[in-house]
Amino acid sequence: MPFSKAMSMLLALCVLAGCASAPPRTATALEFVLVRHAEKAADDPRDPNLSPDGQARAQRLADSLSGKDVFAVYATDYKRTRNTAAPTASAHAMAVTVYDAKQPAAEFAAQLRARHPLGTVLVVGHSNTVPEIAAALCGCTVAPMAENEFDRRIAIVFDAQGRASLSETRY
Repeated sequence: MPFSKAMSMLLALCVLAGCASAPPRTATALEFVLVRHAEKAADDPRDPNLSPDGQARAQRLADSLSGKDVFAVYATDYKRTRNTAAPTASAHAMAVTVYDAKQPAAEFAAQLRARHPLGTVLVVGHSNTVPEIAAALCGCTVAPMAENEFDRRIAIVFDAQGRASLSETRY
């Protein structure tokens, strides 16, 4: 009888311990979401902040990713890109990782693929870098981005066999 009682206690403790531990982060797919920084203010010609419209767009981006398992958020070292990425990073309790805007797109894409085998990864860049990074990730042609285009969202999803598919939406 004491053996059974001890086993019952041990089983109960194991069940409770399992309830107390956090579930592991899992994801079923790899998705890169690439956007250009949101609308910029006219406060500094070299490194402007976001305008009120840009701040609202950055929040819409974060809201659109709220149901995703975001594993990383990248932005170049400019206020407008970091501020576009910040609401998403904050919502997922992580820091924005700064990357070099002048790094060759193929090199950066290879680093992203090596670092992130699963989950959603947000990359915030510029009109002249986002299409190149997207093309390097998917091995496909991506249309250039106009200087006044702030709402294009490029998603590249990799299936279980590593094949990429590209989709573009507006946000």
